[in-house]
Amino acid sequence: MSTFAANFFLMNSKGLHALNAFIEVFGESSVSSVVSSKDLKLKSDSFEEIKSLCKKKSISFHERGDRSIKELDESDTVTFAIGWRWLIPNCNKLIVFHDSLLPKYRGFAPLVNCLVNGETEVGVTALYASEDYDAGEIIAQKSLKISYPLKIAHAIELIEPLYSELVIEIFQKIISGSHLSSKRQCTSAVTYSPWLDEDDYFIDWRWSSEKIIRFIDAVGFPYDGAKSIVDDLIVNIYDAELVKDVVVEDRKRHIGKVIFFKDAPVVVCGDGLVKLNRVCSDSGQLINLRFRSRFR
Repeated sequence: MSTFAANFFLMNSKGLHALNAFIEVFGESSVSSVVSSKDLKLKSDSFEEIKSLCKKKSISFHERGDRSIKELDESDTVTFAIGWRWLIPNCNKLIVFHDSLLPKYRGFAPLVNCLVNGETEVGVTALYASEDYDAGEIIAQKSLKISYPLKIAHAIELIEPLYSELVIEIFQKIISGSHLSSKRQCTSAVTYSPWLDEDDYFIDWRWSSEKIIRFIDAVGFPYDGAKSIVDDLIVNIYDAELVKDVVVEDRKRHIGKVIFFKDAPVVVCGDGLVKLNRVCSDSGQLINLRFRSRFR
């Protein structure tokens, strides 16, 4: 094994994209090993594609929890963690890639929360691993401007090349002997993005119509989709659009109600109206709603 070979802990399409790009530039001999894991929260997690790529390129591949995983070879130059969610022990040269422009959005699902909050710029940060999550010194960042409406699947496609560019640029510096500089994060600018559970997929109809649209788009495929309760049934809402608002008397009392039916239900929000173009059951079947329905 070459002295300049990297370990990878990676998941999902961004991990696959970065590994592919790395191999194209540096060759498979520059990859010491790959550790991956299935992501049961995603409808498409790229695990099999990562595994297949490693097999095709004769790269040592391990699934998280595999007892055959040995301690990382300290002669290897660096370990990259992309989309990884767990602690990586016994690794002194670990560079983590994070879905936000740190120090904002430390933590979990940062890209989802960026879209929900209507950020106009998103990006990726490469940083040294630290005892506290996402608190290490920043090595490099790449960003891009975005506009709305923007679905999460498209947003992921937009930032995937940023991962590849960062991995390639950092490894190129390492193998050329260049100094890999880093800087401390500005602690006064730190924000946190907490982990999401099943309750976090439910729409809060008290939000503005613009935020609800961003939320529906942000948690769609490959995630499970925005949810609500209507007629005592949990439904998935996959597509919606803004509708020109009207004056609703005593609006707070009527939030969540269907006010019009224009080929699809139009719902009263805390501010504004949304038209729900695709409402489905858990099995994916379209649901026919009554005019007198209320989303909760």
